[in-house]
Amino acid sequence: MESRFEGGLLGLIGVNILAWLITAFTLGLATPWAMCIKYRWEAENTVIEGRRLEFKGTGSSLFFNYIKWLVLTIITLGIYGFWLYIKLLQWKTENTVFKD
Repeated sequence: MESRFEGGLLGLIGVNILAWLITAFTLGLATPWAMCIKYRWEAENTVIEGRRLEFKGTGSSLFFNYIKWLVLTIITLGIYGFWLYIKLLQWKTENTVFKD
């Protein structure tokens, strides 16, 4: 079995434009939903050893994590900010499963 990514340039451009529009028109408030659209596109176009991925995360779940992470960053005077990217990757991975 081989692993592959099946997404194309037009799909990437389309999903990025859509995510940008969502973010711009909501002044950044809907950024978690835009990110989930991109993550879902990436997962749907990824096949690992013959098994397709599926992204199950939601924008509202990510939004609430953003709020929690923001509060923790403020409380720790910015120190928690060093872990934000790791926390985002953990959340993304926890919400990505094999489709079958």
